[in-house]
Amino acid sequence: MRRPAESPTLVTLLLIVAVFALQQVVGLVARQRHIFALSNPLLDQPWTLVTSVYAHAGPSHLLANAAALALAGLLLERTTTSARFHGFFVAVGALSGVAQVAFVGTVGPLIPGVPASVSVLGASGAIFGLFGYLLAANRFTETVVGGFELPARAQLALGGVLAAAITLLTANPGVALVAHFTGLLLGFLAGRAHLLRPADTAPEADPTRF
Repeated sequence: MRRPAESPTLVTLLLIVAVFALQQVVGLVARQRHIFALSNPLLDQPWTLVTSVYAHAGPSHLLANAAALALAGLLLERTTTSARFHGFFVAVGALSGVAQVAFVGTVGPLIPGVPASVSVLGASGAIFGLFGYLLAANRFTETVVGGFELPARAQLALGGVLAAAITLLTANPGVALVAHFTGLLLGFLAGRAHLLRPADTAPEADPTRF
């Protein structure tokens, strides 16, 4: 059992709150809260690949993501190291944001009424990645997928279908659906590969198989 100070979930929650507080200060002083959000062109503000994962649009956005993070994070952190948890969270969150921005930037100009650009911020892509990992790296999924000995492409297709279904079921107006889908799919694939399993943990003793 980790002490609170050693919990990557708690540390991430504190980071999210700290970044949100910084957003408010910057907004009051410089009125440039957009410097935290990810948007095209991506290389103009490269730091937003990270800040966009921890920044939020408002208190309700932050509270909703904090509750989901606590649920998924506290389950997953028992099976991995803090470094792997934080690395996974940032990487999946950043890639999910990039997917959302790239999709809108590509499709928007081709469809009337669809914006040609978008600014993305929030931890939901990373959190969906945590849930995707939990969905894939558990005893039930191991039994079903392993029992049929599905090839890698079939597992990828299965992950895509599940990610799409869950994304649509949780869709709400203004939600970054592509980011959620990307996070879930990346989490599912990482879970199938047990990417967060510590190197010194034997497969048969993998605690992610609950």
